[in-house]
Amino acid sequence: MRLSVMVFGLVGLCAVVIGVAAPPVQDDDVRGAFLTSRPKDKTANTGGTTAKPSRRRPKSTTGSNNPNKPPDKTPVKPGPSKPGPSPSESSTPVNARRLGLGVTLFMRDSNGLAVRTDPDHVFRKGDRVRVLLETNTDGYLYIFNTTDDGPATMIYPDSELDDAGNYLQAHVPFEIPSTNSADERLRWFAFDQVAGTERLFFVFTREPLSGIPIDDDLIASCKESKERCMRPSSEVWAVVQKHTQEPLKTDKTQQFGSAQTSTEEQAAARGIGLSKEDPPPSLVMMASSARSTLVATLDLIHK
Repeated sequence: MRLSVMVFGLVGLCAVVIGVAAPPVQDDDVRGAFLTSRPKDKTANTGGTTAKPSRRRPKSTTGSNNPNKPPDKTPVKPGPSKPGPSPSESSTPVNARRLGLGVTLFMRDSNGLAVRTDPDHVFRKGDRVRVLLETNTDGYLYIFNTTDDGPATMIYPDSELDDAGNYLQAHVPFEIPSTNSADERLRWFAFDQVAGTERLFFVFTREPLSGIPIDDDLIASCKESKERCMRPSSEVWAVVQKHTQEPLKTDKTQQFGSAQTSTEEQAAARGIGLSKEDPPPSLVMMASSARSTLVATLDLIHK
């Protein structure tokens, strides 16, 4: 079994059963907790611009990266150096919002429209799907794929997508693949004739994941070896696997069949935040505590 559809050179998905590796914790209030941070009013229209949102890591405005701040001349006392924690393991602020991820699965219907689809739907050869993701706070998104529990491949960030960035703003939706791809074939994940089980790992972190380059570093790494830059190291993968064991609170809607709204399409294309009045995600997954990393999985069953 292999991924069957290309997204700028990466080949796509195969079918559907949603879950998390650790047993999900059902919580009637998880959807409300996720949506409460959406703004009440819509973001102002920017006049029809089609510019894509930047996914690059924001430049720091504090410390040595701030050109308006004079250098710190405080003498440094000698002493034993202590290794700092990696970004993925750094302490989380006490009042930090619990990480949450919203997932909506769309399927291409006979008229070419993107229609909300039950994640438990079984897909066949020729079916096409797209995933819309939404986070409840700013952070970094990584997407990995395994086939029948085989080696992991990183499909996002990608050196040929979003300038190799993976930074998401709270409640600004992210599509994979993108509706606005110039080539129709790159707008959907297509199911081929090869049956099997694919698993997508959505890794959402407050800070960049240690051990994986992004932005210009990822571009440079992929120039040296495209194959190597798509394969997470055993150390990184061990961290991801460890986080899959942490329980998530989940809420899944039972309302499917409606088409993707123009607001959702424009928001993903232009970096506009969704408001409380916009459609909520089909599936909401939220960390059970205010930790720094959330890992959720989407199992895709193709028959």
